[in-house]
Amino acid sequence: MSENLDLVKSVYAEWERGDFSSADWADPEIDFVMVGGLSEGRWRGVAEMGEAWAAMLLAWEHLRAVAEEFRELDRERVLVFLTNEGRGKGSGIDVGEISTKAANLFRIRDGKVTGLTLYWDRDRAITDLGLSRETETRGS
Repeated sequence: MSENLDLVKSVYAEWERGDFSSADWADPEIDFVMVGGLSEGRWRGVAEMGEAWAAMLLAWEHLRAVAEEFRELDRERVLVFLTNEGRGKGSGIDVGEISTKAANLFRIRDGKVTGLTLYWDRDRAITDLGLSRETETRGS
């Protein structure tokens, strides 16, 4: 297993417990993007990423990101297929009702995540990355 894959799996070990507090894995100038969902946008740097993440977390309780599959696309990119779990704080809506299958793309250089794109819709990630549908069904 590569160092990049190890790094991403260590991030998910925290996220699967609902702990999104650490950004030790992130490059100080990380390019953070949310595609779809309630808070679509792009932010630069750890501080901006933290603000965007905190705003998103305010809407949910017991939010967890549960990895289903890890894919090394090349030497710098790891794609993760996942499901999000949690409930809307005000609405009580289960996140699964609005996002059943998601994907996150990590871009890594020198042991740090330089880019992170959160896709609320896995199909959108597959399309944006120019991958085939078979990519989704291969085991990790």
